[in-house]
Amino acid sequence: MQIQSVVEEEITDNGAATAFALGFTADALVSPEPTDEQLVHANAGVIKFRLETRGRPAHPRGPVSGQSAIDLMIRLIDHPRVLERQWIAEREGRRWFKDITNPVALTIGTISGGDWIASVPSDCVAEGRIGFYPGDDPKLRAAEVETFVEKIQSEDQAFAGEGLVSLTWIGVMHASYGLPEGTEAEKSLRAAHVETHAGAELNSYVMACYLDAAVFSVHGNIPSLVYGRITEYIHGIDERVSLSSLKRVTKTLALFTADWCGTRNVSAPK
Repeated sequence: MQIQSVVEEEITDNGAATAFALGFTADALVSPEPTDEQLVHANAGVIKFRLETRGRPAHPRGPVSGQSAIDLMIRLIDHPRVLERQWIAEREGRRWFKDITNPVALTIGTISGGDWIASVPSDCVAEGRIGFYPGDDPKLRAAEVETFVEKIQSEDQAFAGEGLVSLTWIGVMHASYGLPEGTEAEKSLRAAHVETHAGAELNSYVMACYLDAAVFSVHGNIPSLVYGRITEYIHGIDERVSLSSLKRVTKTLALFTADWCGTRNVSAPK
């Protein structure tokens, strides 16, 4: 048994990737993400990007001689919503994802631009992410985005100038995974959950975001169980965790660990 505490899941995933690359693998993995005491049976892959627009600086006495990079960015980031809707529409043919309102979740997470107040801004940068489905090649999805951005520049006259838009890939670019059904690890976790929750069965659901577990599932073919406490307002104001849920999950994981390591059978009579 091993416990891994790693950094950088949100941007690069270098922590989990490094641990895996160094050979820290196992027969099964448990990742205690906040899952509302449910088991994740599939997640979304992700590609993260940087968009940059280049304007033409000018003094306020003659603003028409310039071109605002911020105005260009505002116009630009509205276009990828079309691509997002196209990818969302693919959910109908995707197992597990067809009932999720937005399984790809295009998000523009940061934006910055300009040098100072009294100037038409010459540059603007926005960074974001978009997800995709199990079985998709992240490089092919990235190529779709690149083609789409090129199409924007050819069809929208606001971007007709040379080099007004650039796209680069940043952070993690990784495939999604689906948990193989019926593994011994899953059976053990389900039994531990039932014992802790007075006989209530363990529910499963899809988490349409990126998870560290994908590294071990995709590259190591390791059953990766994502299971954790109840939380509210994740990545928002007043993010919080239920302490009673934390206690239940802790007990469940302790029982699972004891069973998986052969020191206690959770299904045996007490």
